[in-house]
Amino acid sequence: MPANIRRKAGRRAALAAVGAMTAGLLLTAPQQATAGPPNLLTNSGFETAGAPGEDMPSCWEKSGWGDNDFTYATVADAHSGTKAMKVSLTRRVSGDRKALVTENTACAPTVVPGKQYDLSAWYKSNTPDVSVTVFRHDTTAGWQYWTDLQNPPVSAGWARTEVRTPAVPPGTDKITWGLSVYGVGTLTTDDYALEEVGAAPQQPGCTGTPDECAKGKWEVIPAKNPVRSMHAVVLNGGTSQAAGSGGGKVLLIAGSGNDIAQFNAGTFTSAVYDPANGSFKTIPTPVDMFCSGHVQLSDGRVLVMSGNKGYPSADGKIGYQGLKDSYVFDPATEAYTRTNDLNGGHWYPSATVLGNGDVISFGGLKEDSTGNVTAEKFSAARGKWLPMNEVNQTWSYWGLYPSMILMQDGRLFYSGSHTFGNGTQGSGASIYDYNANTITDVPGLRKKDERDESASVLLPPAQDQRVLTIGGGNNESNPAANRLTELIDLKAASPAYTAGPDLPQGLVDVGGVKRAQTGAEGKMYVSAVLLPDGKVLETGGGLHDRADPVYEASFFDPVTNTYKAGLPSDPIPRTYHSAAFLLPDGRVMTVGDNPGNGTYNNNVSIYTPPYLFKGARPKLTSVIDTQWVYGDTQRITVDRPIAKAELIRPAAVTHSSDPNQRYVDLPLSVVDNTTVDLNVTSNPNLAPPGWYMLFGVDANGIPSVATWVHLGGASALAATEEAPSPHVHEFADAPQAAPKQNPGKRDSAPVAPGVAGCDRHYGTASQCVPTRFPAEVKETTKARCDWLASHQYPKRMKVNGSDPLRLDPDGDGYACT
Repeated sequence: MPANIRRKAGRRAALAAVGAMTAGLLLTAPQQATAGPPNLLTNSGFETAGAPGEDMPSCWEKSGWGDNDFTYATVADAHSGTKAMKVSLTRRVSGDRKALVTENTACAPTVVPGKQYDLSAWYKSNTPDVSVTVFRHDTTAGWQYWTDLQNPPVSAGWARTEVRTPAVPPGTDKITWGLSVYGVGTLTTDDYALEEVGAAPQQPGCTGTPDECAKGKWEVIPAKNPVRSMHAVVLNGGTSQAAGSGGGKVLLIAGSGNDIAQFNAGTFTSAVYDPANGSFKTIPTPVDMFCSGHVQLSDGRVLVMSGNKGYPSADGKIGYQGLKDSYVFDPATEAYTRTNDLNGGHWYPSATVLGNGDVISFGGLKEDSTGNVTAEKFSAARGKWLPMNEVNQTWSYWGLYPSMILMQDGRLFYSGSHTFGNGTQGSGASIYDYNANTITDVPGLRKKDERDESASVLLPPAQDQRVLTIGGGNNESNPAANRLTELIDLKAASPAYTAGPDLPQGLVDVGGVKRAQTGAEGKMYVSAVLLPDGKVLETGGGLHDRADPVYEASFFDPVTNTYKAGLPSDPIPRTYHSAAFLLPDGRVMTVGDNPGNGTYNNNVSIYTPPYLFKGARPKLTSVIDTQWVYGDTQRITVDRPIAKAELIRPAAVTHSSDPNQRYVDLPLSVVDNTTVDLNVTSNPNLAPPGWYMLFGVDANGIPSVATWVHLGGASALAATEEAPSPHVHEFADAPQAAPKQNPGKRDSAPVAPGVAGCDRHYGTASQCVPTRFPAEVKETTKARCDWLASHQYPKRMKVNGSDPLRLDPDGDGYACT
């Protein structure tokens, strides 16, 4: 195990309180290597010279990239034997250098997909900027970067570093690895080892019915959601639970709840749900946060931006109007406090937390219903929204709720998922570089103008930099929602979407009659939830805009890129204004459904995944420190062996969108069956600062209950000289397209008042008669009125002025009477 398991002297003092035995485990001198499985590496100690004319030992090669000055030398200062490898960086602007096991058949060890391997080496270094970096050989694509596993601490004397790989991906036959130096300094290494981890334990017995053990179980809880929530945010539990297990209350924000009567009355609501006792607590809500943006700040408070300043006019000439207002919700006090205002209104804004804890926001509608073209930035250090002139501006209109996902190098990937209407101009997906202030299109997204209420998620683990985009529709043309799945690898030199498997199909309720989906029918309003076993639950959705719910759920497996179809479906319809999210106990909660007839479903569903029916759960018996720093190593104890651990960022979801949802792998250094060291990424772009749910997962995919930990740590600790810098890679640096020409400075972009897809000539602003009926509905008064009746629209909807859809042939001022 690493000699200096804690990098910070202050932390060592703090650990004294946990007891002499634990302290002894943490602070002992380096352990000698013990006998174990055979070492799969050749020339692991550099003792055998290379072929004549080569300047590297046999089975080792020079590797690295970027702008830096470096030297390699085989030296006599060895841990054992007579030789070791010394790599030095004397100048560094970018990149890294490393001695790497040679990428060929003779030297790179053969591995088995699904297996895990322990990597170890002895080293000395005078820089914290060292990373254990692994490459894998894909039998189809060849050699490629796999992952960074660990940041070994500075050590003047010989120390041993050991870390376990994730399960080897399918299609991998060999791996290679080395210790990368990516900061000015010197690293000397010796006595490498690669050993296969023993066989996984047998599958446990089923503790439920066979269906529950294979597919999980849904239940509708007795308590009803007291508010018409449009937004759901999982909280870190407040100060009383922040450092413990479980907790995770849920903030449900309604504002006026898409109910113009409540808006006119000034009745704005939120509620906090406590999964520990199933109770709801209503929260005073200062403004109409209906269709706001929200994200957790690094201290666990929730930043809520914009909302609804006004509903559309009855004649449809004025659309929704965005608020400038901004608030923070404190989980400890369960109250809102106002911040300074945004620079403009942003009804339906994005909200992405950056690696430094700042929040960036794009899109939405201004106070006058036009499209907002200004970027907004909330400074974590200053606790305020910055003036417009302090924020880089492209003057581009990103639409409503554009899904902006933070990449490992700090750029933003716009996945193409959004709400309402068509996608952005060009390919529909792009990379935004804030520092360069450039937007570059990314190709491959099919049906880019049918991604309304699709879902995009950064797949587990975040280190893999792969995004899944599923489903979607278009509220203007109102086609049947699609079942397309798109995958993109943001590690590729020129990233592009590729087609994934079609979304599984289920039953669709078309006006009260359920039938099987056919052909290309999929769903919009779909939810995608990252689970602690590494799979993605997709659930909910509808076939058309605010109508025709689809009853279907499945698991997407990022390892095999396949869906497991046939899961039980949520018994409650979940279409417009619905949400699904992970609870700290490993279950999934779903809320909401707001069809076009203006009703709202207050039932709450809970899904128990099959992993909770497979036997006893592993327990995190201690998490010694819950304040974590980037690049650190954190010790936990467990009641039995675990195969992996991860941090999952708590949900902040609305309209199928949660661009901050991520699952960050914590590579293991296994001390024994019950003591494990977790290696925390040095890159805050992979795991932005804040509170996370820490799960341990056994070899059968059964997760522990989560423990809340805070990543980022006190600034005094993070600023110490021994804290590593982020190891950032130059992925995606050669997109196929050139950067777009940014528009000139402008006030706004034109947006039709009917962007929501509702014809305001009928009913109230809380109801949505579609401007375009589904294609199977004939363009006759009878067919349209029959469709409205079958979807339970009010029998007497007032006609506001003219009658463009010909729903009032008798001219009595009411539709379909």
